[in-house]
Amino acid sequence: MSIRNPAVAGSFYDKSPESLKCQLDSWLGSEPKIEDYIRALIVPHAGYIYSGKVAAQAFRYLKSQADRIHKVILIGPSHRFYFTGCALPSADFFSTPLGKIPIDTESIDKFKNIDDIEVSDQVHAFEHCLEVQLPFLQTCLDQFTLLPILTSNVSPVTVANLIDSLWQDENTLLVISSDLSHYHPYTEAQKIDRNTCTLIESYEPSLSPEQACGSTGINTLLLLAKQRGYQLKRVELKNSGDTAGDKERVVGYVSYLISEPK
Repeated sequence: MSIRNPAVAGSFYDKSPESLKCQLDSWLGSEPKIEDYIRALIVPHAGYIYSGKVAAQAFRYLKSQADRIHKVILIGPSHRFYFTGCALPSADFFSTPLGKIPIDTESIDKFKNIDDIEVSDQVHAFEHCLEVQLPFLQTCLDQFTLLPILTSNVSPVTVANLIDSLWQDENTLLVISSDLSHYHPYTEAQKIDRNTCTLIESYEPSLSPEQACGSTGINTLLLLAKQRGYQLKRVELKNSGDTAGDKERVVGYVSYLISEPK
């Protein structure tokens, strides 16, 4: 049994299970109801002090549908390694201070011989963009398996083709991990990020990495969501100048719910 241990506990989020749980419980609060099936989230992946509350505003909707969701496909951009295609882990579990999450090894076995797929624990070992979503998922859901996908030089169409059949299952949740613009002055960043949200809400899969560092994942989601008639709801839009940073060089954060009418 191989385990991918947490790499950014103690830096991006609290490494104490008790403190982490207390923080998440306070942010997640009540369980707002949504009539439709939640099929996907777009959530930011900075340190919790910067973007945790923005992410929590979307994650908290999952609590009322936790009994339905048994699989999570988690997609984010590789920050440390550049490669062609997508990277999957060979680990059996991903762990956080809140415990271990079983990996969907059955899907990985099916994918590992496909072009544009590499299996690499090295690529996943120190990547933060997927890890920071895990404590939220552990707090909001019950038992689930995880399919963690890191993207690099790959088209959204390729990723969409990869996950399309898996995401047909209504018990499978897709989570896209992405921040928005980086290091612009506050007012300029607000304008850029509002324009990016307009593209997202128009189902326009043309985002660039400058608009959203996880643009490949968002564009993948938009392709499939438009095709399936899913609805998008923006939950919160802020930047680090609103949360815990100065306003000279900010990073943008947005959270979305993507749902399917019952």
